[in-house]
Amino acid sequence: MVDDTSHEGLRILLREEGVSFQRVKTWKTSRDPDYAAEKARVEHLYAIADGEVIPEEGEPEVIFCMDEFSPLNLQPHPGRQWTERGGTHRDPDREPRPRKRATYTRPHGVRHLFAAYDLAKDQLYGHIKKTKNRSKFLEFCRYLRSLHPADVRIAIVCDKYSPHLTTNRCQRVGTWAAANNVEIACTPTNSS
Repeated sequence: MVDDTSHEGLRILLREEGVSFQRVKTWKTSRDPDYAAEKARVEHLYAIADGEVIPEEGEPEVIFCMDEFSPLNLQPHPGRQWTERGGTHRDPDREPRPRKRATYTRPHGVRHLFAAYDLAKDQLYGHIKKTKNRSKFLEFCRYLRSLHPADVRIAIVCDKYSPHLTTNRCQRVGTWAAANNVEIACTPTNSS
């Protein structure tokens, strides 16, 4: 823990870690009408996970922070590598080494990473899926639920990406959460 540091000391530390200062031209403030309540709930869940607050009856004991990352798309980059020399210099019967070329085509599509961080255990869980939708979100939530006994209430903190929400048109997330002793806590809009 550092109580105080100079601007130069901070600059040197950040540079050693590969972090650079960048100017931001715009700043988004959340216009979420429930901003204060949602922020307070998420901070309360973090306090439970940190052990600063003892969970009351009906509050979650396990807190996951969950998000998706996509597309997972490995791109080749130019460079050099160590490899066996081509040609027939050592073994005259050997075929020449085939040349490997980079490909930017994705004939089988890209993949999507669903990841959750257990704050108390300091563990990261992840699944790679072919699509990113409400059904895949619920599959991953079912996996997180399976990590703990059914009587242990868990909370999943996530952003307001539409598959995470219970809407008038689709009640699956809310119905599943209520039936499985899970709280879905969303961060305020533009705050994740």
